[in-house]
Amino acid sequence: MKYQEIIASLPKKERWSGAFYNYEYQGFWFSPFVLEGIISVQESFQAQTSDILLCSAPKTGTTWLKALAFAIVTRNRFDGLSDNNNNHPLFNAVPHDCVPFLEVDLVENNKKDPEMPLLSTHLPFSSLPKCIISKGCKMVYICRDPKDTFVSYWHYLQRALPGGQHDHVVKRLSLGTEFESFCDGSTYYGPYWDHVLGYWKASIERPDNVLFLKYEDLKRDTLFYVRKLGEFMGQPFTAEEERRGAAERIVEVCSLQKLSRLEVNKTGKHRQGTPMSSNNYSFFRRGMVGDWKNLLTPEMQRRIDEITEQKLHGSGFSFS
Repeated sequence: MKYQEIIASLPKKERWSGAFYNYEYQGFWFSPFVLEGIISVQESFQAQTSDILLCSAPKTGTTWLKALAFAIVTRNRFDGLSDNNNNHPLFNAVPHDCVPFLEVDLVENNKKDPEMPLLSTHLPFSSLPKCIISKGCKMVYICRDPKDTFVSYWHYLQRALPGGQHDHVVKRLSLGTEFESFCDGSTYYGPYWDHVLGYWKASIERPDNVLFLKYEDLKRDTLFYVRKLGEFMGQPFTAEEERRGAAERIVEVCSLQKLSRLEVNKTGKHRQGTPMSSNNYSFFRRGMVGDWKNLLTPEMQRRIDEITEQKLHGSGFSFS
């Protein structure tokens, strides 16, 4: 491990009864595998002014945003999103395989495809490679109600890890323990509230460079935000495309219901053989707003709401 000495010097916290540790770096918590990639891209990644970053904390709508953004920017590159076009990447790979992950895929290779401007990251704004800011790269950030974010994260763990080397981890998972980790900020890329606020403040200071989205708004009016994404990413829908219903087609094909029914998203593994391996179907569950009501106790709800109120006080931002 190239950065083993740096990582070993960082504060750490036990995860899953000693199965893993998270390390605190620049005010946030990361796994050692991802942390090595983070330090590497901070040192060596060379951004292009055309790069567009899809930014998020885990389990806030990342998969859906990737599918929508990918469909938008590549709509003239592939034959289209017709049901008969089985060659479209979104029909043959999980959205995470369609958009390179900055702190994993681009650690050694600067750019795999010069025609594809999209990159993704879970990095907090303050930890992004400085060249991303200096080059004026555009960023789209999506956030989600903290209660739904935690519930989505919990269910993801249940679905992503079973099988093979991770069976022992699943047996150690505890809802109460994971909840405490989320609240104290030590889950992956946490604290969640600090992650959100970093991009919120950046969107206020750099509105032309940072588009700040709420998952709930995207669910409420997907078509409006697909058009807004197209404009922000420099690829607005033309009058002819509007006449043909191109934006509506993207909304339809990239719906979570449609994506979850694709064979590729029901079987197989993402990043098989790596520490980040997970079942493909784990990225698609219900995607509902307010699903937290089916899992959290009233005490848990109050706890998260109290933390949210305290963290967001005076920021001008609200999840509601």
